[in-house]
Amino acid sequence: MTMKMEQIQNFVMTYLETTECQIIEKSPNHVTVKLSPQADRDLTNRPYYWGFIERTGAEPETMSFSFIFDPQKHQADLDLQAAESAALGTTGTTAPQEDSILGRYFGVVRPLPILGPGRIQREELTFGSPRLQQIFAAAQRGGRCVYLFEDPGQRQRMTLLPAAYEPWLAVCFKVELSCDVKREELHFYGISLLSGTVDEMFSSRISDKSWVPRVPENVAIEPSRLSLADGRDILQSRLQEKIEAYDHSWAEAASERLREELMLIESYYGDLLEQPDEEQKQAIQEQFESRQGEIRWQYEPRIVVSTVNYGIFHLRSPR
Repeated sequence: MTMKMEQIQNFVMTYLETTECQIIEKSPNHVTVKLSPQADRDLTNRPYYWGFIERTGAEPETMSFSFIFDPQKHQADLDLQAAESAALGTTGTTAPQEDSILGRYFGVVRPLPILGPGRIQREELTFGSPRLQQIFAAAQRGGRCVYLFEDPGQRQRMTLLPAAYEPWLAVCFKVELSCDVKREELHFYGISLLSGTVDEMFSSRISDKSWVPRVPENVAIEPSRLSLADGRDILQSRLQEKIEAYDHSWAEAASERLREELMLIESYYGDLLEQPDEEQKQAIQEQFESRQGEIRWQYEPRIVVSTVNYGIFHLRSPR
């Protein structure tokens, strides 16, 4: 799985807006921002600085970044701006002022590099880049659990009757089918805590809706009939039934490859284990068992299910 440049840009912009970063400059190929305190904690890896801020109560000075989404096009834009500035007879930048006293005795003194919060650090965000992975991890931590309400719109606020809202528990499961090859799947299930209805395409149900973090005006939340634990157990059972219905011929083929690899290793170490020297035999036995463990880890078929994120979504009830 990979992401296109537009998808990366949309994801990063959503993260920056959600964390309330200040956008300084923006173009189709880059964005320059001053990080918010939350984003600075997520991305700059400065625990000692933020520990100092928390202890002293000082005003934090966050860092600035220029995130480049398309390096080639962005460089072309910079070259075009430089050419236009040259045509107008300006350099576009202010020449650094030299210290006349130092310059008198030591010649031309080059300006010192700008370090710390005043520096705008350039980062190219392509799929797989460390900074983008850092933003993914921060977004996953911050959005692992949500509690949201469907925005009823302005008209609902003006009506006399309150709208009934139905609570849904939604969980995004990641299923990993692993052997010497690997396949990952995402399943986003939702269950109504009022009726027990399970929606295996819950992402489609909520994709076109707007959300607010607080209870909207003129809205009545219907009481839940299922507990969160009940909803969780039902979703897990539904996912287990789905996985059990899969074609598991891949696991049988992987088990056969595992058996062949183990036989190959046994044939290789069989003669070596006949060593008369007990010390050498013990060393070969340890190497043999270690190699068997590596082969089992690589070829043994297994299915791992984990939770990516989850949340409570309050949706307008159709009744």
